[in-house]
Formats: sequence, C-alpha cells, structure tokens
Amino acid sequence: MYLAEYDELDATGLAEMVRRKDVSPDELLRAAIDRAQARNTLLNAIVTPMYDEATSQIRSGLAQGPFRGVPFLLKDGTDYAGVPTRHGSRIFDKCPPPLQHDDVTQKYLDAGLVIFGKTSMPELGNSGTTEAEAYGPCSNPWDTTRSPGGSSGGSASAVAGRIAPMASGGDGGARSATPRLLVVWWD
Repeated sequence: MYLAEYDELDATGLAEMVRRKDVSPDELLRAAIDRAQARNTLLNAIVTPMYDEATSQIRSGLAQGPFRGVPFLLKDGTDYAGVPTRHGSRIFDKCPPPLQHDDVTQKYLDAGLVIFGKTSMPELGNSGTTEAEAYGPCSNPWDTTRSPGGSSGGSASAVAGRIAPMASGGDGGARSATPRLLVVWWD
C-alpha cells in the first residue's frame, strides 16, 4: 500500500490521522510493512519482523494512548512477550523468548503504538557501530557504505530510512531499568 502521508508525517501527525479516522491502524501497519520489505534488504535495520504480532495487537484492540495506531520498532535489547531477545548476540539464540513484556514495552503498548519488529544493535550494545555478528552490518540510509553508529543504530536506520516514524533506543545496558530514548523523524 502506498500512503503518501506515511512518509510525510511524523508519529504525531499519523496518530492524528487515526484519531480523525482518515486512516486505520491496519492501513498504517500495511504501509510500514511494505516499506520494511522494500527497504530493509539494503539497510538490515529490522532483525526480527513481528508482522503477525502487530496484526494481533490491532485485532485485540489498541490502547487509547496518544500514539494509537502508529507503527513502532523495538530495539533488540527490549523484551516483548513470546519474541526472542538476542541483544545482537548469537549467545541468546537458544534462549526461550521472554514470558512477559519489559516495563517499557508495556508503556509503548499503553501509548497505543503498534510494534511490528525489533531492530539491529551491536553485540550486547557494546560498540559504536551496528555490526553484530548475529545479523551482519546495519547501513545508514543516507550513505549505505556507513554504519548508522551507536548501540541503537538499527532504530536510527529504520527511522531515517522512513520504515517507521518512531523506534526505541537505549543506553548500553538496554534493560528495563535503564532510561530509554525514542528515535523519531520530523520535518
């Protein structure tokens, strides 16, 4: 689905479109998935697609938060119940998925965000470049020969590449007790 507003508006503008019923959460999710499928091959920003989980979120009813219906990506160091958290490392390949969401993940869901994937990060968040052995290098959409840098590089790449209007990031600890940041686009 091509939805011009998806590339033109920030998360606040897209949430306003949902509130006005100009677009549905399903339509925004379809636009996000289409862009992820078209752009992620080059960027390698999303390492765990969660399209079925996102569709289930919408079907189950979204919270009436300020970002209701807006597509969102989680950094791979953040737990989402039933989805593996690898922290950019093969060490966690055989670990069972968490049974519950991180506190911060629950806050994102309470805000009405639709989580449709997890983003690349360096192994255990301990590098200034996003080149985890587990996933391979993530590229900067403005110059694909370069890394987006930082431990939240996958989130930065996905937002700058207009796959998602917002994504989570965090400090090197990447646990629910640490402060979080949001990576957002704006015009």
